[in-house]
Amino acid sequence: MFGPALLVSPVLEPGATHRWLYLPDATWYDFWTGRIVRGPGSISAPAPLEQIPLFVRAGSILPMGPDILYSTEKPPDPIELRVYRGADGQFALYDDENDSYDYERGLRSLIPIRWNDSKGTLTFGAREGRFPGMLEERTFRVVFVTAGHGTGLEPSKTPDRTVRYHGESLVITYR
Repeated sequence: MFGPALLVSPVLEPGATHRWLYLPDATWYDFWTGRIVRGPGSISAPAPLEQIPLFVRAGSILPMGPDILYSTEKPPDPIELRVYRGADGQFALYDDENDSYDYERGLRSLIPIRWNDSKGTLTFGAREGRFPGMLEERTFRVVFVTAGHGTGLEPSKTPDRTVRYHGESLVITYR
């Protein structure tokens, strides 16, 4: 497990094209395909040379930022938020100046984000904290992952919603 959301299973045998792995009791999404797999149980996951077996637990909110070579190359916007339905989940988007220790003095921000699966609502909470140079407005490209939609490393060409966030609480519904 890589935190509570991701199950990463590296291939250890040369020339292997599949990897046997155990999925704990939960609903899981194959990161590469969006296919749903229910645990607990062992599965044989495809493992071609170019992709490691990677599964995301239902209820996870996975942020995907723009490609950057170094932390101050460009603003981290837009952020693609991939929502893996099937359970409630929460996530806090952390941000700071990224070139000092001022976060130790409270100069940072958090945006709490919650998914309520039974209501189909994604709630962006009010921003907590501030720092100089902070993006006052954020753009979130929300993708509700399904088979073939919101999968792999590339940003989704068709987000389900685009949200302009200004720091105040905001709720969107997905059905």
